[in-house]
Amino acid sequence: MANEELTGVQKAAVLLIALGPEKSADIFKHLKEDEIEELTLEIANTRSVSPQVKEKVLNEFYQVCLAQQYIAEGGIAYAKELLDKALGGEKAQEVISKLTASLQVRPFEFVRKTDPSQVLNFIQDEHPQTIAMVLSYLTPAQAAMIMSALTSEVQADVAKRIATMDRTSPDVVKEVERVLERKLSSLINQDYTIVGGVDAIVNILNTVDRSTEKHIMESLEIEEPELADEIRKKMFVFEDIMLLDDRAIQRVLRDVDNNDLAIALKGANDEVQETIFRNLSKRLAAMIKEDMEFMGPVRMKDVEEAQQKIVGVIRKLEDSGEIVISRGGGDEIVV
Repeated sequence: MANEELTGVQKAAVLLIALGPEKSADIFKHLKEDEIEELTLEIANTRSVSPQVKEKVLNEFYQVCLAQQYIAEGGIAYAKELLDKALGGEKAQEVISKLTASLQVRPFEFVRKTDPSQVLNFIQDEHPQTIAMVLSYLTPAQAAMIMSALTSEVQADVAKRIATMDRTSPDVVKEVERVLERKLSSLINQDYTIVGGVDAIVNILNTVDRSTEKHIMESLEIEEPELADEIRKKMFVFEDIMLLDDRAIQRVLRDVDNNDLAIALKGANDEVQETIFRNLSKRLAAMIKEDMEFMGPVRMKDVEEAQQKIVGVIRKLEDSGEIVISRGGGDEIVV
């Protein structure tokens, strides 16, 4: 059977056969159950593969991987230019078409390769919903730089829109898509409803400077108190105590109830436990360990409540200026 006559599933089966069982098993870990079932059935029904077909499938796979790498480096136009030189114009267009159809190249790829100040100039006069959409596709560091440069009124509005974007109606999403596509010809149609959400705005707020974060949170607490509470709970989790240096941790522990600490550590990983114990006196560390051993199983709800109390102590000390949490903007940890 010629390579051109194979379906996508048949090509994938040939590829997995060529890669061998160990590499194929690693690939299966990243597939859905129905995809694994379909591929397994196809592999089982593949009796033999000629060396010529195997070589053609491997070459096609390599070309698609190469195109994906070029797109990640500089966008579709950049990939097309390099592939034109390597494969010729017709073959390059064929590879790009297959890639964009099968892998759904993520929109705003070139935006993520652009200096944030240029992106700011491009979007700062747009509607807050459009700004929120673009920021959702950027890295938290890029989005934080742009968010910090927006006016204070726009900041809170954009933050709220990012956090609630998973609840945006399809009609609104399509309108944002239409406006952006008119300006950015290289964008690929895609369902934008999956971007944004509380986690997205938490990542951004954890990276912006403290004054920007405080302004946004104070505004959200007035306009959307439930949303603000949901964001605040995720902004600094108990495990983030690792972001503090030893002096700051020691300052925090002075204000923490020993019983709360013992319960909180019952649900912490070994690295966090080691960090905490290292910042306690040997006598107190031994006492806490003994308490943890004798208290037996603890409900996860109680662990989370104890951890949240300690997080509250950390945020209170940060607000008062006694400690500073290290952030992406380059703040130093001081006490």
